[in-house]
This record gives sequence, structure tokens and C-alpha cells, in this order.
Amino acid sequence: MAGMADLDDMKAALLYYLRRTRNDLIWKLDGLSEREARTPRTVTGNNLLGVVKHCLNVEAAYFGLAFGRQFPTPEELVPLQAFDDDPQADWYAREDETKDGLIDLYRRVALFADETTDQLPLDAPGRVPWWRPGHQDVTLYRIILHVTGDLARHAGQADIMREHHDGAIGWHQDGTSIPDGYDWPAYVTKLRKLADHFA
Repeated sequence: MAGMADLDDMKAALLYYLRRTRNDLIWKLDGLSEREARTPRTVTGNNLLGVVKHCLNVEAAYFGLAFGRQFPTPEELVPLQAFDDDPQADWYAREDETKDGLIDLYRRVALFADETTDQLPLDAPGRVPWWRPGHQDVTLYRIILHVTGDLARHAGQADIMREHHDGAIGWHQDGTSIPDGYDWPAYVTKLRKLADHFA
């Protein structure tokens, strides 16, 4: 069995990736107008602000309700019963919500989620009532992995939506992992030619 120091190191590593993924996602809204953040970018209506709203609700639920905790101002979140009327309830900003307001809300949800992870051990038991029976009992460790995976997937969606909007690219703010001065039009032309060989 892992010692306490090993578990502390494991928790620190898990939280590092959770927090970094969360911040990378929020960063994708930098410089966008209210309209640009809300504009649907896919045939199913995905939009950058909607992804952020979805992820903040995910974190509030998994790090709150699943561990018997409630976000201090639950009226700011999408209630679970709202999905009975609109299964997309947390995927778009309502008219009375703003980009800056939702980013602020996400930052407060992040502090709330971080409190849960700071206060509980990795093997702390939780329960996810919206999961199917037989799979509802969880640990904090499993929830951190689940939420980080969910956020990473949505951050990838945001990467593509932002790139399609204005060409802004990069993995995260402090290190884009994109080659400097790369000839992107030539690269795309090369890939199109490769694809055309299979036409």
C-alpha cells in the first residue's frame, strides 16, 4: 500500500493536471466578444461559452453533490431537474448570463472543487446518483480522474472551435507547443495532396 507521502504526491499530480486543464479551457475565451463566445461552431451548436458553462456545472456536481457538499450559491448553477426539460441546459449561456459572469462563476466553482480535494483523502467515498445503478459508488480519486478526462476532452473541443474562429492556437497559455514561424498553408496543402491520393 502506498505511504502517505506517496498519496500526497499522487494527489498533487492529479490536482495539477485538473487545474491546468481547467485554466487552459477558460483561456480559450480570452479576447472574444460576448457574441463570438456564444456563436455556435458545430452542427450540434457547440460554442465556447457553452463548453465553459457545462464544465463548471460538471465540477460543481462531481466535487459537490457527489460528496455531500453544496456550492454556496446553488441558484447560479443548472439544477439537475432542468435536464428533464432541456437536455442541453448547461451547454449554452442564457440571455441573462454573460461571458465574464460565467468565467467568474467557474473560478468560484474551481475554488469550491479544490476545497473538496484538499479536505478529503483520495479514498474518500462518494456517490454519483445520476450514474446508473451499480456504478454510483466512487472515490475522490476516481472523480478527479473522471472530471479531468471530461475537461480535457472539452478543452480539445475548445481548441478546435477557437482555431476555426480566428486561427488562435496553442495547448496552454504559458507554452503553446506550436512550432514558431511554421508555414501552415503549405502544411495544409501537403495534407490535402496526401488525402487526395485516396480519392
